[in-house]
Amino acid sequence: MSEQDTNTEEHHLRLRHLRLSDYPDVKHIMDAVYPDLGGAWTRKQFSAQINRFAEGQICIEDNGRVVAGAIAMIVDYDRYGDRHQYDDIIGNGYLTNHDPNGDVLYGVDIFVDPEYRGIRLGRRLYDARKELCRSLNLRAIVAGGRMPGYRSHASDMKPEEYIDLVRRRELYDPILSFQLANDFHVRRVITAYLPEDQDSEAFATLLQWDNIFYENERASLIGGRKSTVRVGTVQWQMRRVTNFEDLMSNIEFFVDAMAGYNSDFILFPELFNAPLLAQFNQEDPAEAMRGLAQYTTEIADAMSRMAVSYNINIIAGSMPVYHDNTLYNVAYLCRRDGTMDTHYKLHATPDERFYWGVQGGNALKAFDTDVGRIGILVCYDVEFPEACRLLADQGMEILFVPFWTDTKNAYLRVRRCAQARAIENECYVAITGSVGNLPRVENIEIQYSQAAVFSPSDFAFPHDGIVSETTPNTEMTVVVDLDMDKLTQLRAEGSVQNARDRRLDLYRVQWLDD
Repeated sequence: MSEQDTNTEEHHLRLRHLRLSDYPDVKHIMDAVYPDLGGAWTRKQFSAQINRFAEGQICIEDNGRVVAGAIAMIVDYDRYGDRHQYDDIIGNGYLTNHDPNGDVLYGVDIFVDPEYRGIRLGRRLYDARKELCRSLNLRAIVAGGRMPGYRSHASDMKPEEYIDLVRRRELYDPILSFQLANDFHVRRVITAYLPEDQDSEAFATLLQWDNIFYENERASLIGGRKSTVRVGTVQWQMRRVTNFEDLMSNIEFFVDAMAGYNSDFILFPELFNAPLLAQFNQEDPAEAMRGLAQYTTEIADAMSRMAVSYNINIIAGSMPVYHDNTLYNVAYLCRRDGTMDTHYKLHATPDERFYWGVQGGNALKAFDTDVGRIGILVCYDVEFPEACRLLADQGMEILFVPFWTDTKNAYLRVRRCAQARAIENECYVAITGSVGNLPRVENIEIQYSQAAVFSPSDFAFPHDGIVSETTPNTEMTVVVDLDMDKLTQLRAEGSVQNARDRRLDLYRVQWLDD
């Protein structure tokens, strides 16, 4: 078949496992690809490879003829380490070292019919190997890679220098460049890996692809990590209430509703208990807010009991806390296991400081929950990227932002910054605020809100980075399912990788008490 025939004939490509009857096609390809390295496996070697590990032997056929193939085995990699030789680890082609209980998929060979080069069949085989590695819960794919382009540079540079130039695309190597483009990284240089490989001067790269979904231990049958987390947010209607019990009834209504949807989290807004402010002296807003703080412990305790009773983690927006003659704005995490944590709003707005005398907190941490690690930033906090970066460095995957804003421009500051935090830190961000009005309650009379859940911006996520959002200024809820595995994959294989590509050699964000 000529190259012209390959380009003009209609292809019918199919990925499948190799069979014993494929040997003539495999021999034809390997003899063409490796004329200086001994050519094809013998029929006995090929038979042993399939009989020992049929799932690992993959090919692509075109109109019934094998035109590309990949051979692999499973090994307990610690038995061989990084300084092994090719023939030793593959058992001279018979895969005698294949270990079904091993932890690494070892790439023995990949070959493509020379007449089919240029249509990226090798990439399809690499993708199939990755799928196999994930399906078998192996921690990595490891392979020795030839460097056929090194021979012409061997007199000028060491193998390590050559590899670095190929990595930087200053040089092209027909094998190493392809492997690096398929997300493999070089572990080390191996000497005498394939002694007869004169083009590589007997050097090889030891390459590895890491399975980011690998589970080191058998997953728990119950209570394990959830790959999908359901989040509910409440766009809270500010309305006058007659007493404490009236407020708690409204709160429990939404907790009950979100629990009915089997949500893992429910998020309330900042200062959601403000309707109780109407009981206090409006001529002195600072005194009124300190009066409201008298209810905080009782509300937090009641919501903690709801979290247990309704089996849902509650982010209790924020409420004023007054102690040691200092007023704080504090968010509560009420876990469904009965435990509680707090986040003291770090950045009090000028308005909070002027009217109420609110002071900022002095601690920041991510919180562990039964479905993953989360962070909480209250309103103005999210407008400071350093805070969210510190939480991301602690392993946060979902950021909750309860806010209170009175105008659209104030709301958009929170929204735009929350969306930026989702992209910068490769996490989900849920925000919610209050709507409606509270007549005759000083400094908190009107509200503006559009609750939303944001995602990073890449192919696996919504095109605009908005998972869902409410109608503005209407009391309602949002319930969304968040795929946590997409975050794992984004951080390792995304179009851009913000966390990985930070220049920590030039700058860093650090909490000053650390």
